[in-house]
Amino acid sequence: MKKKLITMISMVAVVAMLVFSLAACGNGSSDGGAPTGSGSGSAPAPSTGSIKIGVLVADVSGEEAQGFRSYYENYIAPNYDVQFVYTEQLSDAASEKSAIEKFASQGCAAILSLSSSDRALQIETCEENEIYYAIVSGMLDDAQYEQYKGYEYFLGQVGPSMETEYQAGYEMGKYFAETGAKKIAMYGAFIPNPMHVYRAAGVLAGIGATYGGTSDMGAVVGQIFGDQGIDLSKVQGNGVELVSYFQGYGDTTADELNAAIQANPDAFLSVGMATTFFAQQLSTANIPFSDIDSFTSANNASMKDGSLVYLAGKYSSSIGPVFALVLNAINGNVIRDAEGNAVSVSQGFRVATTAEEFDNLVKNDSGENPIFSKEVLDTVISGTATYDDFVALVESN
Repeated sequence: MKKKLITMISMVAVVAMLVFSLAACGNGSSDGGAPTGSGSGSAPAPSTGSIKIGVLVADVSGEEAQGFRSYYENYIAPNYDVQFVYTEQLSDAASEKSAIEKFASQGCAAILSLSSSDRALQIETCEENEIYYAIVSGMLDDAQYEQYKGYEYFLGQVGPSMETEYQAGYEMGKYFAETGAKKIAMYGAFIPNPMHVYRAAGVLAGIGATYGGTSDMGAVVGQIFGDQGIDLSKVQGNGVELVSYFQGYGDTTADELNAAIQANPDAFLSVGMATTFFAQQLSTANIPFSDIDSFTSANNASMKDGSLVYLAGKYSSSIGPVFALVLNAINGNVIRDAEGNAVSVSQGFRVATTAEEFDNLVKNDSGENPIFSKEVLDTVISGTATYDDFVALVESN
């Protein structure tokens, strides 16, 4: 009897350990910590779906990142019986690789990447661990895509191409040049993040400036990468002067922001994250500003009070198609183009310069009525969905 009791206790302990192990992928962070916060002191409740998908995150505080997370956790998760497991903020390639390996060991079926320190290493790590991988925000450059497009577990990318990122910066710079700005300050959030580099290069072209004596996109981008930022001495304007440039994260840039404000610019142009870090200070200083970010409630408030005068952004549900791509693969339908390559479809930005335009752009992409709703996504979530079906869905929305 005593032996039977000991055996039963041992079995209970084993079962308990097994349950704990299976639940580990739902902790909400790659390091076993609590779910990443939303920036307002609380995080969405972790989804509890039967399919687990790991999400690599570089930005946990930005408006765009919060909008994306809300759409996945509050809309997609309950509608598709999936659980999104988020990392804490990732800042380098080593932490991205570690997070992927941990997600794979915990039984996650796929990785969605919102972190871009080293996407080539991310793809290779997913290949080694035989776990599906797709890029949610930003895209590989052409050479990288050519290198990895045939990898078995690389499903693809949906988002603005590098040329689209450059064009977004160009249009923003051109807008301020045409509306009479003579002195501008610029903020580059995460250079050398590729999409921010291309945006910054586009801004310089938009205001009519050369960098290092050239206006060629590739040459300017290459120099900014090499300089790890923008060297003001290499900027030659054409009626519009770049009086200040700085980059980095929030509180670490307070002195640079104050210096930019003291330069008394006609406008403050950001290639990302100014709406998160500097909206209040710029409004107080009465400096009109712009950003390439997202259509969120905080940005709406800034545009209504007149401080945010130009916003190019992606709506929160724009990341719906890449989820459909991943779910299809998990369910057995890996979508490829006619040559058998991973999907690569570019999405553009939407632009608002007035509160009315802002409201019109977001009224159909909120709460239970996103642009990429379940009804829309279901048109390509099936065992028979094709590459052409998928491209048509993205391009029509």
